[in-house]
Amino acid sequence: MQAVVIREHGGLDCLLFEDRPVPEPGPGEVRVAVKAAGINHLDAWVRRGVPGHAFPLPIVPGCDGAGFVDALGAGVSGLEPGQRVVLAPGVTAGDDEWTARGEDQLSPTYGILGETRDGTCTDFVVLPARNAIPLADAIDFPTAAAFPLVSLTAWNMVVRRARLEPGETVLVHAAGSGVSTMAIQIARLAGAARVLATTSSEEKAQRARDLGADEVVDYTDPDWSRSVKRLTNGRGVDVVIDHVGAATFAGSLKTLVRGGRYVTCGATTGAKVEAHLNLIFFRNLSVLGSTMGSLGDLHRLLGLLEAERLAPVVDDVLPLAEVREAHRRLEAREVFGKLVLVPGDDS
Repeated sequence: MQAVVIREHGGLDCLLFEDRPVPEPGPGEVRVAVKAAGINHLDAWVRRGVPGHAFPLPIVPGCDGAGFVDALGAGVSGLEPGQRVVLAPGVTAGDDEWTARGEDQLSPTYGILGETRDGTCTDFVVLPARNAIPLADAIDFPTAAAFPLVSLTAWNMVVRRARLEPGETVLVHAAGSGVSTMAIQIARLAGAARVLATTSSEEKAQRARDLGADEVVDYTDPDWSRSVKRLTNGRGVDVVIDHVGAATFAGSLKTLVRGGRYVTCGATTGAKVEAHLNLIFFRNLSVLGSTMGSLGDLHRLLGLLEAERLAPVVDDVLPLAEVREAHRRLEAREVFGKLVLVPGDDS
């Protein structure tokens, strides 16, 4: 089989193509023939490397995927060869207190496909059977592959961590990212009275409005936080959803109302920030971290996808052979939503 492999960290030329043996599923595992693989910023972080963090190189990248069950390991039930499935990106051993209470993303054993074990940028992938979720015939493979990681991340941020209530106002940073395109939709679904977003171009601003954003602010404007306050008649927002990091942190706190919640799942522009504690405690602000989401929530989200209440934004579908171009576009911020790669003859 063909697989994209990262053997060392660096630029686009570190994305190699290799012939590998087709992996065999062990007890409790399934082998899936991948028909579509979603690309995320996490793939670029794995390729470039993160100071102080060791990835298990060599590794096949790719967190998201969809395809057909190809083979079953011993003891697997509830799935059949040839069955259409979408892949849950988070993997756990499943024997700790966090997993038992439905918060498997907090488990010490939690890992992500393409980050802690081989992922989906390949013809075949082996993973625990519970990570292969039956997929409705009405949902095509690229749509399914674009959905899990970003929907889980956005749902956990908006619903679980921010605990958004109907009638509140939300600010979503970097509206063109996969997570943010889902966060805008989920905020609407959860009953937000107004959704504001930030982005850098009028084209992306219009697409954010089409998704449900009421107002869009240019984050390249140094006074973007004042624009948010002005658009809310000086009140500010109840919730900020952010993965930008250092470039937006201070301004985000300024936009929050008393009792507001800032939720972060990433730090694209840097992880080191400064905060004035008096601003946080005098105004009763909450600064909340969020990582991925639970397997149970993914089942719920797939129901919303099937019911056409949520949908990933697929910017483009490319052959797996163009994985370097996909990474280039992602890092150049030329993408609105998600890029999907299609391996083998399906490309």
